[in-house]
Amino acid sequence: MISGGELRKGIIIEMDGKLYQVTDYHHIKMKRTALAKVKLRDIEAGHTIEHSFQSDQKLIRARLEFRAMQYLYKDEDLYYFMDEENYEQMPIDAAMLGDAINYMKEGMSVQVSNYKEKLIGVDLPLNVNLEVVDTGPGFKGDTATAGTKAATLETGLTIQVPMFVNNGDVLKVDTRDASYVERAN
Repeated sequence: MISGGELRKGIIIEMDGKLYQVTDYHHIKMKRTALAKVKLRDIEAGHTIEHSFQSDQKLIRARLEFRAMQYLYKDEDLYYFMDEENYEQMPIDAAMLGDAINYMKEGMSVQVSNYKEKLIGVDLPLNVNLEVVDTGPGFKGDTATAGTKAATLETGLTIQVPMFVNNGDVLKVDTRDASYVERAN
């Protein structure tokens, strides 16, 4: 059990027989009580709802199990993963993966979460290395204002990068907010 005041971004709760992941959290103090105003993503359907909880309201926190798996390939809306222990291949629907698809490359090892023997999503590392496939040129003198430009990465994700980044560079990208960290060697 978890109280409404203990909710944080990323926590998965069970409500009305469905699993929801907290995607946004705001704590609101009122005269007599406090509220937790949250955005919840339905893990199976993929849609988002908004809900408010009293700070002392009890909720069921989902207990997940994690398995090391390797991302193999994509086939239409299904992403296939292989268990690194028994080599069993299992698909996960794109709606369950959410934004994680923007960071996954074939052959990448990830922690796959399952709930009651059903795969429901992946836990990515904090940073991933992705290659720049398309970005505009940097111009001399642009570094004085620490400007940025858009860059499209090998997975299709577009992020803002410093002017000195070129096509073919491998970048370290933060998976929490899709931000540039540094050039990877």
